Amino acid sequence: MSVKHPIISVTGSSGAGTSSIKGTFERIFRREGVSAAFIEGDAFHRYDRVAMRAEMEKQAASGNNNFSHFGPSANLLHELEQTFKLYGDTGRGKTRHYVHDHEEEKLYKCSTGTFSEWQEFPENTGLLFYEGLHGAVMTDDVDVAQHVDLKIGVVPVINLEWIQKMHRDKEARGYSTEAVMDTMLRRMPDYVHYICPQFTETDINFQRVPTVDTSNPFIARWIPTADESMVVIRFKNPRGIDFPYLISMIHDSFMSRANSIVVPGGKLDIAMQLILTPMILQLVDRKRRSEGK
Repeated sequence: MSVKHPIISVTGSSGAGTSSIKGTFERIFRREGVSAAFIEGDAFHRYDRVAMRAEMEKQAASGNNNFSHFGPSANLLHELEQTFKLYGDTGRGKTRHYVHDHEEEKLYKCSTGTFSEWQEFPENTGLLFYEGLHGAVMTDDVDVAQHVDLKIGVVPVINLEWIQKMHRDKEARGYSTEAVMDTMLRRMPDYVHYICPQFTETDINFQRVPTVDTSNPFIARWIPTADESMVVIRFKNPRGIDFPYLISMIHDSFMSRANSIVVPGGKLDIAMQLILTPMILQLVDRKRRSEGK
């Protein structure tokens, strides 16, 4: 953690909706005049698309059928931790972009499935924002979580997460239902051992729960809408959270536990704005006071 160079991470599985949450943070940053450096978690994958397929085949040939992007071997987690530490110490660091589709090909001038060149963060940023799979990961060798000042988990119930991933991968990336299912099964051990434990470390979890039937996520024709969902917001430390104020501001919300509030799915954005804006401003204010401003 760093007073002068704070770090925020948003962690979620593939298909959890972290990219949408990133948009809420960007609106807060823009409104409050906060300059941020950004890291997309895919930037710290170890392999590009072709190399990943080759490594998966190699691992399968040796008896490992569960090699996945969720696990440490397929990622540069040590480098990610060092980047967080460097930013916390100096406000500097590097990142790159993984090119997912043809639109990003034009933006980054790289082929789909490859990485752009490493680039330095902009100078004089107010904070670092990470969005991806491993923003609070801890293993025997790596402790990314210790460097993060505000850790956010995005955790839909698993059937909803699978529906979102199924639709995204089929519609946006052209995968078949069978291919997406194979990926889900292959990733499950790493999901259990490396993704789920992070949500114990996060300061706040946003968990979307559908209020419609999602019993068989593999035949769902559409993703449940925000209005067909509730969101459980859990605070690791509820001290200082003004729950009566939040309930008064968010219609039809209620407390389910002493550290949890439930809001209608359509109110998620306003709930995040109300909860996260003062936390972000507190980090920025600490930074300014540490610099004597």
